[in-house]
Amino acid sequence: MGEADRDGAGQGIRGTVRGSAPVPLSVLDLATVGSGFTAADALRTSVEIARTAETRGYHRMWVAEHHSMPGVASSSPAVILGHLAAHTSTLRLGSGGVMLPNHAPLVIAEQFGTLEALAPGRIDLGLGRAPGTDGATAAALRRSDTLHEGADDFPRQLAELIRFLDDEFPDGHPYARIHAIPGPVQGTSPGGVQSAARPSVWLLGSSGFSAQLAGALGLPFSFAHHFSAANTIPALALYRESFRPSEILDRPYASIGVAALAAEDPAEAHRQVLTGALSMLRLRTGRPGLVPTPDEAAAYEFSAVERDFVDSWLGNVVYGDPETVRQGLDALVARTGADELVITANAHTPSARLRSYELIADAYGFPKDVAAG
Repeated sequence: MGEADRDGAGQGIRGTVRGSAPVPLSVLDLATVGSGFTAADALRTSVEIARTAETRGYHRMWVAEHHSMPGVASSSPAVILGHLAAHTSTLRLGSGGVMLPNHAPLVIAEQFGTLEALAPGRIDLGLGRAPGTDGATAAALRRSDTLHEGADDFPRQLAELIRFLDDEFPDGHPYARIHAIPGPVQGTSPGGVQSAARPSVWLLGSSGFSAQLAGALGLPFSFAHHFSAANTIPALALYRESFRPSEILDRPYASIGVAALAAEDPAEAHRQVLTGALSMLRLRTGRPGLVPTPDEAAAYEFSAVERDFVDSWLGNVVYGDPETVRQGLDALVARTGADELVITANAHTPSARLRSYELIADAYGFPKDVAAG
């Protein structure tokens, strides 16, 4: 496979605006709902972030599936992506990710085939094997006993999904006469084919399982450094060691998710990222809620154990003034060898998150308006 094949597989790297960035920069938006705001506010902010990402030269924007979390409004990635596609024209859009064990593979193939038809050549289907929620909510999502196999059945579910996306079940298979529509299905129109493309499939992970599977299948891989930083380098090494060239990629391609927030005032950057750290602390201790305000986070009296958690969490967040953030992101690329950074601004205030993406683009010398340039 050559570089053109990598582009055709959905990587699209050659046209990416990089300024002085060592690798392409992308966005992961969780549609964060802060105290004093609503889910509608969060989703409007997602549109603003997508427009900013597109005009400032970010490569792609992903949204992630979460359930039963008041502070995260991205329970339905396909719905959000359809909305973002209508408000952008060139930005790659995708899931970072859809939690495959929660869904029938045919449903995902239909949803993302529809997205590909709406935004041809712009759709990524990132897949994870975790539920994206607690056990009780996962049970409510799945219902069917066959889906309770969950993460352990991930390779089989993935193979089934890819067959639906490619419309390639062999003769005699129970699903051979089932087609995911829209998709690459032969039609009776003069053109003969409804759609020759399909979404670019990625595997996502926070441990070595998906890293090894992505490598064995020759798929691009994205690691959740933003909440599993201790495993980043081992997982990327396992991915690269396991990699086998495929029709999709001729060599490994790995992105990492990184929490980062820039502000003109470093103290304000700290105030904002502390809200995300407190929100994560509450989630991890069974108290999910809206992301607290900066004042609430600043006033919170942390116990010694809680303070250790927050300090450890913030140790893996890149934040400060734009130059500090740029240096931190560059150091992360040098340390991990990542091919792409997917930046998430996990903080309370929509304007602060939006402004952070602008400041990071400025720090790397991205154009003010890619379309105009």
